[in-house]
Amino acid sequence: MTEAHALAPLGIAHLSLLHLSPPELVSTAARAGFDFVGVRVKAVTAGESQYPMEPGSPMSRETLRRLDDTGLSVRDVEFLTLGPETGRDYWQPALEAGAALSATTISVVGVDPEIERLTATLAALSQDAAAYGIVPTLEPISYQPVSTVAQAAPIATAAGAALLLDTLHLQRGGSDLDALSALAPELVPCVQICDGPLLAPRELAVPGDLPLGMKVSGGPLQIEARVLRQVPGEGELPLTRVLRALPAATPVSVEVPNAPLVAALGDLGFAERLRSAGAALTARAAEATR
Repeated sequence: MTEAHALAPLGIAHLSLLHLSPPELVSTAARAGFDFVGVRVKAVTAGESQYPMEPGSPMSRETLRRLDDTGLSVRDVEFLTLGPETGRDYWQPALEAGAALSATTISVVGVDPEIERLTATLAALSQDAAAYGIVPTLEPISYQPVSTVAQAAPIATAAGAALLLDTLHLQRGGSDLDALSALAPELVPCVQICDGPLLAPRELAVPGDLPLGMKVSGGPLQIEARVLRQVPGEGELPLTRVLRALPAATPVSVEVPNAPLVAALGDLGFAERLRSAGAALTARAAEATR
């Protein structure tokens, strides 16, 4: 590793400010000083708005205009859940929306417990995505069937896909951090960072200041992951250790949904806090290698 970590592109994931439309996210991210954004082109959770991001739609065109005006880029779009019945009709609109934004990856999660079938589904998605210049990134999520890097890496490799590493799910899922440095560089096109307690919470209440229309269901892991993550550097997760295990130029995306903080700081104030924290973390990771 080298001090180039401090120069790695720094972006913000849409989940951090999911109530903002893609054009609003681009403008806010640019004002906060980010280099790129991730955009959710397919709604996933209950009550979540489906932004009309079809190629050529007014919102897609406005997003492109703001990207051009600000110089930001869209690195990734999200979010696909790959289950037993998932097929082309499900992912094709997301691929088309992502291609219109010049995205290079699309985030997916494996919810099919049958690994052979999941691998075949991901391989079919990878083949279709390649026509758009997009690579699917399989994210190990602690409360899903594919929960660790050890499980996800061979699936992604066999399917011609890549991985999306998230520092919260690495910790909560029990991934071996010492094994991260052995991953092929091309297998990790981006890492998502946030912070939190070292130990998983046993109980969490859904905050009362969720954005309009947003709902959160499930246990404490789901609540923490979707609306109560902590700002990098303000928790106990081994974030520097994760960054040091990856190639120095790996893009870093800050994914910190935290409804109470957004309510307290406002959208721009929250984004600026995430940008400052992300930059400080990457600088510390670089300094630790000297």
